[in-house]
Amino acid sequence: MTRRVAYQVLLALGVGSCLLSVHPAHAQQGLNNLWMGGYSEEFGLPWGGIDLEFHSESLTISQVDREIDFKRTNANITDAEGNLLFSTNGAYIANATGDTLLNGTGLNPSNYTSLFPEGLYLSQACLILPKPDAPGIYYLFHGTLDDQIGFLARYLYVTTINMGLDGGLGGVVTKNQVLIDDTLNNGKITAVRHANGRDWWVLCHRQNTNSYYRLLVTPDGITGPAEQAIGVIRYADGGQVCFSLDGSKFAYYWGDGDDLEVFDFDRCTGLFSNPVHIAIDDYNQMGGVAFSPSSQFLYVSSVLDVYQYDVSVPDVEASMVHIAHWDSTYSPSPPFATLFDIAQLAPDGKIYIGTGNSTFKLHVINEPDQPGLACDMVQHGITLPTYYVNSLPNHPNYFLGPVDGSVCDSLGINTLTPGPSPRERGATVQPNPTTGSFRLNYPASAQVGWLEVRNLAGQLVKRERLPQWSTVHAVELQGQAAGMYQCSMRWGTETMTTRVILAAP
Repeated sequence: MTRRVAYQVLLALGVGSCLLSVHPAHAQQGLNNLWMGGYSEEFGLPWGGIDLEFHSESLTISQVDREIDFKRTNANITDAEGNLLFSTNGAYIANATGDTLLNGTGLNPSNYTSLFPEGLYLSQACLILPKPDAPGIYYLFHGTLDDQIGFLARYLYVTTINMGLDGGLGGVVTKNQVLIDDTLNNGKITAVRHANGRDWWVLCHRQNTNSYYRLLVTPDGITGPAEQAIGVIRYADGGQVCFSLDGSKFAYYWGDGDDLEVFDFDRCTGLFSNPVHIAIDDYNQMGGVAFSPSSQFLYVSSVLDVYQYDVSVPDVEASMVHIAHWDSTYSPSPPFATLFDIAQLAPDGKIYIGTGNSTFKLHVINEPDQPGLACDMVQHGITLPTYYVNSLPNHPNYFLGPVDGSVCDSLGINTLTPGPSPRERGATVQPNPTTGSFRLNYPASAQVGWLEVRNLAGQLVKRERLPQWSTVHAVELQGQAAGMYQCSMRWGTETMTTRVILAAP
């Protein structure tokens, strides 16, 4: 916390941060731009925590000494300026200082949780949502493995956090409240904005059926569950689920028999439709899914292989492109293979994929909105300072707004996030001045944007695409003359302009 606050103070004193006297603190888009992972500091290096931060001058990867371990079960949330509020590994909740959040112990009571007090090994077994129209109040949805033989969860819980407690560090108000009591496929808890742009749909799956449970989160609390039967019957599984960033599509992947399903989703009613089941003949185990920023392309990571599907075409199955096969790399040595496991789209518009083992690597898809091999899948392209065990956080699209023109678009919500308008939040440059490399931070947009960089003579020196829903973009001006440059960003009719000073190397 101290380091981040000090860094923001330096930015506030920096040069040319933004035109129109915009306050830099409002330009950073928080909530999902800090990815915590790795192990606790107990055993020393090469063990220890890892922070992936997406709101500084580049993707900053840091080794962090902290007490909390993160395995597969991982969720955290920051404020709008990118400062950590709290995090959880499914066993307990930690506050921003790394200590246990007030009343934050004893999550998910079960024998399985007792066996792994350092963190659960279940994908998407916790999810954090801000309570609508209730600043400082957060819902943590979570579950565990209640039946280890049946490999299932019997409960979906909710725990409520109030950030006004404990001097602003926050505390748990209610804990382990049962929302659903049934036989559930463990993990795979996900959420998407309601069509009104304020509320949330939360979903999970009922084991040995084709039924999905849904709950609705509103300013009045949590209602439901309601149930919908659709698609294939799913038995005990792992894998991952994901909504597209525009909320119109939903994907479920588990490679051991049930494989991939893609649905249309109605954000107004909370109902699925048009199921597409795709059998994938490969290693058939584990795996993950992630959509590209435009919601057009779906990526499936399946242990030894990664596939791209175009969900915008009539025949989704026929659109498959095999974009990667494991290249036999180990990290640091056998048997720690850099395989393909759970995936997550990041604020920089790239998709990061875990390796399925505790390794020093992540895979990255640099251009996920490009078709086929142009998506630039780089195996083990990200090197980490300590062991990392698939602890990619479970983040929904916090910035999704209403479905314009829908019968549910009745609240007059026109901004993607509460608070200042996009123009008031503005854009920032970090570092500024720069010797050539810098990072733009800006509000998320549902549209593709374009960046134009011009010198003082008005000459265009760079034009680049800004992915939908991204909030950070790396820029290179190496080889350009020293001086001031204007960065203009446009999303439809919305524009932002800021300046950067290129210093002599």
